[in-house]
Amino acid sequence: MSGPLVSICMPCHNAGKYVAEALDSVIGQTHSNTEVIVVEDGSSDNSAEVLQGYVSRGVRVIAEKCGTASRARNRALKEAKGEYIKFMDADDVISANMTAMQLQALAGRDEAVAVSEWGRFYGDDLSTYYPNTDETWTSLPGPEWLVRSYMRARPMMQAGMFLIPFRLLQKTGGWNESLTLIDDFEFFSRVISSAEVRFVKGSTLYYRSGLASSLSSRKTREARESECESLLLGTAHLLAKRQDAAARLACANMCQHMIYDIYPQHADLAERLRERVEDCGGADIEPSGGWYFGKLRRVIGWKLARRLQRVSGR
Repeated sequence: MSGPLVSICMPCHNAGKYVAEALDSVIGQTHSNTEVIVVEDGSSDNSAEVLQGYVSRGVRVIAEKCGTASRARNRALKEAKGEYIKFMDADDVISANMTAMQLQALAGRDEAVAVSEWGRFYGDDLSTYYPNTDETWTSLPGPEWLVRSYMRARPMMQAGMFLIPFRLLQKTGGWNESLTLIDDFEFFSRVISSAEVRFVKGSTLYYRSGLASSLSSRKTREARESECESLLLGTAHLLAKRQDAAARLACANMCQHMIYDIYPQHADLAERLRERVEDCGGADIEPSGGWYFGKLRRVIGWKLARRLQRVSGR
């Protein structure tokens, strides 16, 4: 083996249907000096059985009920010995060249993170993959990359996209274990705000979409509280580095987007977010909601249109 050791840290909870494909993609990396650490987080499906079949291929499996993805990632990180860390979800796939290309882009630098291309595929069919190009597919200082990522309020910070020097994580910290939804937003905002982003064209994260069990689909009160907290913490990380008009607008748009999404429920969370929007000088992002909502809001305003949309289910 040659080159630096890369630790790939993967939480696994009820991902038995997909984890083999995810593991095959990380074991098959052209950069072979890797260790793969999977935390089997109390699954009730066949995840443990599938993972056991990979032990002979060098995968280290830790069976421990952590309860959240952030705790499981930190548990794996605690065991990692690599100079570079990749956090990988158990239902995604990465291109075989990703680790090698990202290492080359970082060139030994401890103050930068590498990020890949990405796109969605649906179900079990990789042929449905379609790249999702946007303004973040470029190398930038970390705070500027975050501004661009936030501005349309739909940032993509899927863990497998990034390769992070371990020394940078020692400075910025691990995953916030109090968060249960969009914990990646807070984590990567914290890491990237203190780094440079190196975009690696030709390396790819294949993001599996359309799963009913996806964490991102959760709309419980607990999930909404975590989402709100993550947004406030993540935007605070950027605002600690930049207070210019573009940074304030980007942070305001992130918070305003959630206000649009949760109205008229969770008034207390909306008020916390509204305060951040006002402190930043206001947002300019428009609410989304399909043609029915869009037509109504132009006539009666977005709040009443949202209420009617909730009632009608359209």
